[in-house]
Amino acid sequence: MKLATLCYVQHEGKTLMLYRNKKENDYHEGKWNGLGGKFDPGESPEECAVREVLEESGLFVTNPVMKGFITFPLFDGKDDWYVFVFVFKGFTGQLIDSPEGKLEWIPDDKLTEINLWEGDKQFIPWLFDDRFFSAKFNYKDGRFIDYSVEFY
Repeated sequence: MKLATLCYVQHEGKTLMLYRNKKENDYHEGKWNGLGGKFDPGESPEECAVREVLEESGLFVTNPVMKGFITFPLFDGKDDWYVFVFVFKGFTGQLIDSPEGKLEWIPDDKLTEINLWEGDKQFIPWLFDDRFFSAKFNYKDGRFIDYSVEFY
């Protein structure tokens, strides 16, 4: 079981995305993702989200809004991933050359047109809703199968 965060920094009608192309043996290579990653011991979801965004982008984010929770059973073929999804609208700092890939501000209306995991195309529009979601996305051998969701 892996606990992780997935973070979307939003600013002036754009969302900061990461094109994964730098890490060796990266399961996400060639895909655009939000920022985030695995929890360090003792971290809260918010602490993990702030740390991961800072490490991957150089931005110090403020005012987290938890938008949802996603379960990815055996996503990588080995582990179940439990992911807290955040949106951040406040930040300070300057973008860095990310150690994980290329950072780019993508217009919000183009987010589902870039090379995302297929399931991400389903939940990214929910980031702009005024409701919380709890979802499960099923993949097998890297291929999207289906999903279920509850909104609150």
